[in-house]
Amino acid sequence: MASISKQAIKRLVKRHFKAVITDDAASELASIIEREATRISKFAVENAKKSKREKVTKEDIYKYMVGKSR
Repeated sequence: MASISKQAIKRLVKRHFKAVITDDAASELASIIEREATRISKFAVENAKKSKREKVTKEDIYKYMVGKSR
């Protein structure tokens, strides 16, 4: 089970897309988002460590996205 709540996903979908999402779909989307967030976080932490920093910056996140779009 994802730590991102189904209710948060339901609110997001309703607010941005004016649509209703089922509990199962919200749960699956939360799991997918959490897995991707874990991958991004791991990359960002490793990138910060390579730069001899303890703090992750938004640039570390952007570097993940740039590398992924190649």
